[in-house]
Amino acid sequence: MKKYVLLTGASGGIGKAVAFHLAAKGYHLYLHYNQNEQTIRELRNKLEPFGGEYIPIQADFASAYGYQSILPQIFSLDAIIHCGGKSHYGLLVDLNHNEAQEIFNIHVLNPLMLTKELLPKFLTKRSGNIIVITSIWGQTGAACEVAYSSAKGAQIAFVKALSKEVALNGIRVNAIAPGAVDTPMMEGFTSEELEQISFDIPMGRMAKPEEIAASVSFLLSDESSYITGQVLSVNGGWYT
Repeated sequence: MKKYVLLTGASGGIGKAVAFHLAAKGYHLYLHYNQNEQTIRELRNKLEPFGGEYIPIQADFASAYGYQSILPQIFSLDAIIHCGGKSHYGLLVDLNHNEAQEIFNIHVLNPLMLTKELLPKFLTKRSGNIIVITSIWGQTGAACEVAYSSAKGAQIAFVKALSKEVALNGIRVNAIAPGAVDTPMMEGFTSEELEQISFDIPMGRMAKPEEIAASVSFLLSDESSYITGQVLSVNGGWYT
């Protein structure tokens, strides 16, 4: 039986790794992106040998109602993976309202409302899987990333609350909290800063996107059938 997964933020470093991992396991994918259409085209070309359906869907999550353009394009659905995100660095006193609104639109409001609108597809068949890629900073917080940490913390609360609401309907809801991952999101750091981050991590290195993708695959599988409402920390021991 075909299984379809909606992957938001599919053009990002983690999103692409997740797409490859799931396509290799036979999943069919809705590939959400905002501006990186060329990246999605290249991704689809690379996924073609796996023989699945890979459907691009454009939507701007920075807009409060960005999720709405996705809804008419989703038909069969077995899982949602919220993988999109945008970092923000700076002191809280320098944060303006529009920046804060965009962060929460991207990480909280659109994922929440998109899930709410698609939930009936899971409730009807009494099965489904929702995974949110959150962050270590949603667990412990980071100076100079207060708004981002707050949004990621809200994602964790969303997972814990929704998992209790839908558990009896056969729907599992979990989160993955990566630490530092070797993706373009880290390009804003200098080489010295990246070295210091790796030094601070007990395993001595940043995660590979493929390692996050493998965790997604596990939470989608029947091997995790009794796991819901959990935050899987994939951080090399950085925060325990």
